[in-house]
Amino acid sequence: MKAKTFFGAALLLMASAACMSFTTEEKQRVVEDGGQGPYKAIMKEEASLPAHTIFVPQDLKPFGKKNALPVLVWGNGACTNSPYEHYKFLNEIASYGYIVLATGYIPMDDERYRGPMSTTEQQIESIDWAFAQNADKNSPYYQKIDLENIAVAGMSCGGLQTLYNCADPRIKTLMVCNSGLFNNENASSAVGGMPMPPKSKLKEIHSSIIYILGGEKDIAYGNGMDDFHRIDHVPACAVNYPVGHGGTYGQPHGGEFSVVALAWLNWQLKGDKKGAAMFVGDNCEILKRQDWTIEKNALLK
Repeated sequence: MKAKTFFGAALLLMASAACMSFTTEEKQRVVEDGGQGPYKAIMKEEASLPAHTIFVPQDLKPFGKKNALPVLVWGNGACTNSPYEHYKFLNEIASYGYIVLATGYIPMDDERYRGPMSTTEQQIESIDWAFAQNADKNSPYYQKIDLENIAVAGMSCGGLQTLYNCADPRIKTLMVCNSGLFNNENASSAVGGMPMPPKSKLKEIHSSIIYILGGEKDIAYGNGMDDFHRIDHVPACAVNYPVGHGGTYGQPHGGEFSVVALAWLNWQLKGDKKGAAMFVGDNCEILKRQDWTIEKNALLK
């Protein structure tokens, strides 16, 4: 009788362990055949970074100390705790040799996320995680992450989260998309729960910064351009593509926004001259792309 009891308990433990293994299995998804870049990417979860989604090359063997992965930290529009609206855009960037750490739960389909909102702290969690993984000999990312080259970025509310975190000394560049800080007179139009730092927060920016906006039809156009015109202490530019607030993130491979974002990241984080040509000079390459416009401050000409 005791043997049967023991055997029954063992079966229950095995079943419980199997169930735990199944429920904690990390999700992953290949998006658009891995992207158009030279390093086919994958979208995945990591148990060591809860409530985040990672986009990274599928094969990490090409990366090491001499060819480490720059980091893009991303916050989503509407403070959504899932990059379901931006995953094509972010996957495309990862396929060019980046590790992208997006706030929120992995989108395994195209259904709208309806859970609790994200927080500004999740971007800092992403940066902390990158440092921890790069130092952990048991991590697949050990000594494969370029901690000297970290971009923090976000769309709409994610852009406000980015500006909220702008003083973090680990940041190399900022990318504010379809976003900008609110003036007192238009703060009432903000969605509840959004971070609302004052315009004085712009003085805490210590890195280069780009605003990628959707033209005058973008609800954030006025805020973003007002931010840009106030920034005179770091290199800054504002580019506009007339598609409104939604950008092109959901288009195949992220559309035009991914082309310009990649050029900025390649320049700022990889020192790429071709990327710089998109923005530098009176006849910069972005002006040769249909419908784009650009403004630059005196420190970025």
